[in-house]
Amino acid sequence: MREGIPRRPTIIDVAAKAGVSKSMVSLVMRGSSDVREEKRRLVLEAADALGYRPNAVARSLVRRRTNMLGVVLSDLHNPFFTEVIDGIEAEAEDRSYRTIICTASRQSSAERRALDTLLELRADALILASPMIEMDAIARASAEVPVVLVARPSDSEAIDSVANDDPTGAALVVDHLVALGHRRIAHVDGGGGAGAAARSAGYVQAMQRHGLDAHVRVIPGSYTDEGGRQGVAALLASGERPTAIFVANDLAALGAMSELAERGLRVPDDMSLVGYDNTSLAAVRHISLTTVDQPRPQMGRQAVTLVLERLTRDRTTSRHILIPPRLVVRGTTAAPAVR
Repeated sequence: MREGIPRRPTIIDVAAKAGVSKSMVSLVMRGSSDVREEKRRLVLEAADALGYRPNAVARSLVRRRTNMLGVVLSDLHNPFFTEVIDGIEAEAEDRSYRTIICTASRQSSAERRALDTLLELRADALILASPMIEMDAIARASAEVPVVLVARPSDSEAIDSVANDDPTGAALVVDHLVALGHRRIAHVDGGGGAGAAARSAGYVQAMQRHGLDAHVRVIPGSYTDEGGRQGVAALLASGERPTAIFVANDLAALGAMSELAERGLRVPDDMSLVGYDNTSLAAVRHISLTTVDQPRPQMGRQAVTLVLERLTRDRTTSRHILIPPRLVVRGTTAAPAVR
């Protein structure tokens, strides 16, 4: 200490004036439960008076835990993910955990980098929302920390998952449209997105079950606004015009709706339209999109529960939760126009 400059008081100095020992201060700062509440309060008051911020890195080295959950989102632009995050953060806070969130812009290479970053930061567990990355990379991460997948089913013994029953959800869409009188029902798929192949398969199987094999049409798309636009453009440029379109998710369905409007086609008067996810945008009054519900916040909360069960060793076997879908009928579906 340089001459003439007083030493700044520490928590130990302040706590000592209140009769709290150095060892007691250390126990409180480490989060020990072996401390009387009165002593804990005195130490925390001293820390607050000094504006003390604990060294989380040093504390994690001692405890071998960071109380951090790493989260990788496939696409932050999709409201589905923001609503999953609402559930993750709410449950994590309830369990005294914090979250570190990385986004991957729908690129598997970015997801791999995000995984590496979160492991380097010593996240206690990982939650991957609709990951596009290959299972081998996910399996390698699960050898280091607990991992749970959201909106991507898994049968791995090492990795937990919580997902919607996508084939059944797609079947609900087809059943609804057929009940309204539609036969020419097309599907704009979700490309390489998680769950896209299962939704396409569910659509094809439901069409076949209704004897509509001749009307099966699957158009390549993606889980983006542009994917919906391009899918509708390709659909209308080839073959007989359908009377209804099932689009792989809500965001793409909004793109499809915009493309139809620009071409002078009204929804649902000229074309019925169905999405998937039941995001907050779907319920906006002027959109009023018929869609399949995935309970996004609930899935986020469930994901946190699953990884913490693994982390606390309450469970060592895998759990794979498949949530039954629910069709939410709104204003974008109606009986086909008579021609």
